[in-house]
Amino acid sequence: MPMLAHDLEALIRESFPDAEIEIQDLAGDGDHYRAIIRSEAFAGKSRVAQHQAVYAALKGRMGGELHALALDTGPK
Repeated sequence: MPMLAHDLEALIRESFPDAEIEIQDLAGDGDHYRAIIRSEAFAGKSRVAQHQAVYAALKGRMGGELHALALDTGPK
């Protein structure tokens, strides 16, 4: 079952409450998204560490409910 964009945003917001988040459904199928996330939590972290933090926020849904997620992360 695909994940709704607002559910994806809610999961991310739980871990990054200060974040500016933009979710784009790339294929219109609820399985392929792009997330642009800006949070102070990313300050001083490598891009890899930022992406790992986002994947951790998804609580294991990546590869199941969520098939593909392109990330654009960085500090505010």
